[in-house]
Amino acid sequence: MARRADHSREELYEIAMQAASEIVEADGYRALTARNVADAIGYSPGTLYNVFENLDDMIVHLNGRTLDTLYDRLTPREAAATPEADLNRLLDGYLGFLEDHPNLWNVLFEYSLPTGKEAPDWYARKVNRVLGILEDALSPLFLEHEADAKSNASRILWASLHGICSLSGSGKLKVVSTQPVRAMAEGLLANYIAGLRANQKGH
Repeated sequence: MARRADHSREELYEIAMQAASEIVEADGYRALTARNVADAIGYSPGTLYNVFENLDDMIVHLNGRTLDTLYDRLTPREAAATPEADLNRLLDGYLGFLEDHPNLWNVLFEYSLPTGKEAPDWYARKVNRVLGILEDALSPLFLEHEADAKSNASRILWASLHGICSLSGSGKLKVVSTQPVRAMAEGLLANYIAGLRANQKGH
């Protein structure tokens, strides 16, 4: 394919990201190749490497976009009355995102950078921004000096919810339970919050 010059680098980045997202949404992670993205936007594969270092870099940027979308989906529009209400609202948003974008969710959590390669700082900030929403929801259950404990609790809860959702997405949840994914997730939240409240009373 002949090299084109119809778009600036910034414009090429945007249309490449849109194409990558559409390819993953339609056909899954394995369909995401430089050639497929290039064909979708009408450029040669080599042109993409003027914008991205390689395919791994493109996937990291795609996952960064997915994190932004998830953040927007989870950001509260109004204050909740209790941690329970806030966390259940977050659960609704999280499960809704998974239902609407299962393939993008899979890339976000299943893709790993090659050994020895670290995610860029901007990507870590996006991850922490999403986790910060969960930390805020848990804040009433911790004292002011317990910032580290709150951060750890939010990551443990997130990882636990992810485990349930991953088992559900792979069709393996029925191996461990006959309950649907929402019931198990709600049970996890209820018991986790109860445990945190019990710790709070013990202080």
